[in-house]
Amino acid sequence: MSTTIDFYWDLGSTNSYFAIKLIKPIAKQYGTSICWHPFNVGYFFKANDYAVMKESKAKLRNRRDDLMRWAKKYDFPFHIPRAFPIKTSRALRGAIAMRQWGLEEQFIEAIFSAYWEDGDGNIGDYSSLGPIAQSLGVNAVDFEACAESEKVRQALIDSTNKAIERDVFGVPSIIIEDQLYWGKDRMDFVKEHLSQLSNP
Repeated sequence: MSTTIDFYWDLGSTNSYFAIKLIKPIAKQYGTSICWHPFNVGYFFKANDYAVMKESKAKLRNRRDDLMRWAKKYDFPFHIPRAFPIKTSRALRGAIAMRQWGLEEQFIEAIFSAYWEDGDGNIGDYSSLGPIAQSLGVNAVDFEACAESEKVRQALIDSTNKAIERDVFGVPSIIIEDQLYWGKDRMDFVKEHLSQLSNP
């Protein structure tokens, strides 16, 4: 099956953390590839005058409890970091930069682990991103220079705007053909869609 899964993500999204872990074995099961699309959700929220931390305390408590239920259900080493929310644009550009070395997916996995498992509150800065790139075999100075280049900066803008044109309004969003599935809890629908493509 040649169909590609378009996956839209942002490092600051708790649900992206879970969805990345859940989508990968599904893609492997159906023999399809994942195309990773960084989406600057902070920019999108600001443009739509929305702030997560301004939600009611009851909703925020429930959100936290629900995340921990998901972590327990799948035995993921998830923890909510003390530094939340954070600016993620450097991390998003870093993922785009790592395409140059064919290490985009590995970089994405590493930064999500550093933030949502190890609680690295500096993950939005090159002080943390550089060593991660270095651990993957990319010189930290070269990595930062690439991530800060005008080409990569524009690539993030384009990635976000093109996502909005496809009606992406939050992350994680998964698009297969013309169908958009939003959230970590849509994997049954994703599997059903891929199954139908495998057995038309």
